[in-house]
Amino acid sequence: MQEIRLSPRWTRRVAAAEIALMFMGSSLLTPLYGLYGEAFGFSQVTLTLVYASYVLGNLGALFLFGRLSDQIGRKRVSLLAIGAAGIATLVFLFARSTAWLFVARALSGLAIGLASGAAAAWITELTEGKDSARSTVIATSANAYGLAVGALLSGSLAEYAPAPLQLSFVVYLLMLVALAALVALGRETVATPVRTFGELSLQPRVGVPRPIRTRFVPPAVMGFAAFALVGFYAALAPTVLRRDLHQTNLALISLVVVELFLVAAISVHATKSLSSRRAMLASLVLLVPSVVLLVVAQAFASMPVLLVGTTITGICTAMGYRGSLQVVNEIAPSEKRAEVLSSYFVVCFAGNSIPVVAVGFLASTFTPLVATCALAAMVTLLTALALAVELRRRPQSEAPAGSSTVAVGAEYGSSARVGGA
Repeated sequence: MQEIRLSPRWTRRVAAAEIALMFMGSSLLTPLYGLYGEAFGFSQVTLTLVYASYVLGNLGALFLFGRLSDQIGRKRVSLLAIGAAGIATLVFLFARSTAWLFVARALSGLAIGLASGAAAAWITELTEGKDSARSTVIATSANAYGLAVGALLSGSLAEYAPAPLQLSFVVYLLMLVALAALVALGRETVATPVRTFGELSLQPRVGVPRPIRTRFVPPAVMGFAAFALVGFYAALAPTVLRRDLHQTNLALISLVVVELFLVAAISVHATKSLSSRRAMLASLVLLVPSVVLLVVAQAFASMPVLLVGTTITGICTAMGYRGSLQVVNEIAPSEKRAEVLSSYFVVCFAGNSIPVVAVGFLASTFTPLVATCALAAMVTLLTALALAVELRRRPQSEAPAGSSTVAVGAEYGSSARVGGA
């Protein structure tokens, strides 16, 4: 009997769906943080720590399994990641205390780190001519669409359906089962996967060579700031909307996060012709008004101002992440690219966790507005630093968008992503 296998085109679609669905799982929790806080009695500081535990899983995927799919195959790692996501979903579904949330978030981060790297590399290898520009757009937009759908699904179900802390995870678990069946039918692109554990190489590689350290600063700062803003929206925007803007409808609260990621997805397509450096510089300039509008919206309880600020944030985080990652690819020596990319992602993960936790502590110690002002000040200072360093040098050439691979799974195993949630 002939074995059923999807065509390369359909396999690429499945890989894109894998990225979307895995990141969808990370944003399911965003509209539910308030409900969990009420159910388990934890503070805003604990909320930010729960959110940040996701990064522990990301770092585990980065340091331990970053190159795993290059060695055992895209399908195997994708199925392992889906299994880990399923376990994380079950922990959320049956959570009985805050400790369960920490475990589930860390597992979710690990699953997403594994899946996004394998799927991004899979997409590149299944794209005609291995067109990195096209594969970057596919992977990055799938990421953002998944984050938007996740927040919209859980917010709507929590507001209008029964069992608000369970139903969205039941639906998501069924989607994971369907995804696993499709992945199993996909075409493997790793020709000679290793077959024994002894053949595996899991040694992490991190470092920035001295000659490019100055040039590494602007893209690293951009990545840190972009991930910090995404982290703020994913973890704390629902609290701001409830407490300062007096919104109680969970579906409406989720729409602000949905707006952020939809704008990001559209921006990926709309700005793909911009060179990497210009995209990064434009995003650095847009970072300041985005955080200023966030402070103004919170200070004056203005939903229109928040929506405008969210739009600008979506544009600058999408362009900034794409541009900064491509700049890192361009400046990294080919023989050191894995180490440099690892360093870049460590900075991004730090941005996705440390500022969010700091804002939680400041909000508890002083006031929420003071905490947001501190975030805005940090982003502004980092932006000034990055712009000063980047504008002092004279670029030798402007590489077109997508000229260097962003889905670098064949060498590194990480993904092109807008952010985590």
